[in-house]
Amino acid sequence: MNKGLLKAWNDEKGFGFIKSDTLEHDTFIHISALKHMSRKPKVGDTIYFEVATQPDGKTKAINCCIEGVAELKAPYQKHKQQQHRIAKSNFASSFLGKVASIALIAALCFYTINKYNTHSSSQTPVTSNGDLATFDEQYPKIVIPKSTQNFTCDGRQYCTEMRSREEAVFFINNCPNTKMDGDRDGDPCERNSRF
Repeated sequence: MNKGLLKAWNDEKGFGFIKSDTLEHDTFIHISALKHMSRKPKVGDTIYFEVATQPDGKTKAINCCIEGVAELKAPYQKHKQQQHRIAKSNFASSFLGKVASIALIAALCFYTINKYNTHSSSQTPVTSNGDLATFDEQYPKIVIPKSTQNFTCDGRQYCTEMRSREEAVFFINNCPNTKMDGDRDGDPCERNSRF
């Protein structure tokens, strides 16, 4: 640790020079090296300091204190520790916040999938034998003879164009725009006595 006298100080620019009997040249000092002191330096103050060499080869005073002037170590250190605590709590809260967010999203996805599966399973009707019997009564089966394999939809629409009852049944069940089942009971050409 060196001891010297502050021989010059520019208050506007915040720097000055220290003359020390132990050093060959005056040492540059910046206000930042004294920010922990309770007052600004004045010409004539005794300064305790260490010397550091800068990349450009010049020297400057570091770890400085003014003789007889109180240091602001306690508030400075308290402020520094408080910042450290805040940083820790921000890290912890952000980490916990991320974990909580992921857990919430996963829970919402699980709930949605479960709700969808419950909803879709409740919408699917269960068919019993009784339901099939009722269906058969409402919609009687129309028996299409095996010989219908030779029938094809060719645009015919009327009973007068059919050659047989089987052909008419095929047409009303398989071809569009037929006009052979006026009462829509599945029995074509009821008025036509040919069949």
